[in-house]
Amino acid sequence: MHIPITAFYAGLLGLFFFYLTVLVIQGRISKKIALGDNGDRHFIQLVRSHGNFTEYAPFILVLILLAEINGTEPLWLHLAGVSLLLGRILHSLGLRRHPGTSWQRMSGMILTFYALLSSAVINLLVLY
Repeated sequence: MHIPITAFYAGLLGLFFFYLTVLVIQGRISKKIALGDNGDRHFIQLVRSHGNFTEYAPFILVLILLAEINGTEPLWLHLAGVSLLLGRILHSLGLRRHPGTSWQRMSGMILTFYALLSSAVINLLVLY
């Protein structure tokens, strides 16, 4: 079985996840936070950026993988993959830089929700 589209986006998302992980580790070291967040607002934003990524990216990647395995047209897979990747990057940037709502967070969530909904619907459509 060959799944190059999912593998491509999984690789890019994996690199971005590594970057977010490094940011959290650097934050822990520089702020001397071994466990938890010590109530540090900026560090909480870093941790949530990392956590939010882990809450969405793996599940949507599984949906894209299933769609690819079931022979979905590559264009739809790429649209979902690009939306997921850009959505997670934008959301992370907005969450790390702004404590409240920002255009990056909103755009990121819209793109992520597009990836989630489109890949879910695609998987339902292959049943028929």
